Amino acid sequence: QVQLAESGGGLVQPGGSLRLSCAASSLTAYSIGWFRQAPGKGREGVACVNSNGGGTNYADSVKGRFTISRDNAKNTVYLQMNSLEPEDSAVYYCAAGITGSNCPNDEIEYDHWGEGTQVTVSS
Repeated sequence: QVQLAESGGGLVQPGGSLRLSCAASSLTAYSIGWFRQAPGKGREGVACVNSNGGGTNYADSVKGRFTISRDNAKNTVYLQMNSLEPEDSAVYYCAAGITGSNCPNDEIEYDHWGEGTQVTVSS
């Protein structure tokens, strides 16, 4: 059973940046996905990275603005978010799953979830 804890959320102005962290009890063999859920909306896959860090996948809405990376030695995955927009406001969750060489942005593929961290983009 892997345990996950997100951090790094907060309030930022439009155009600003935040870096989210997902600390895990163990990352070995797991793909990690970042998901977000805004009030009144379903959970959306944002970005994911496969177990060795060689494969990533991004939602169209964040391509070119967000970057996912992982440091297996530190059991931590990062989500660097630049050029933030009000539409990026949501609770952000990280999740772990065994997905093979690919990493889908589909929550059904992930078995372990963190509690989430709030990101608010507002002036």
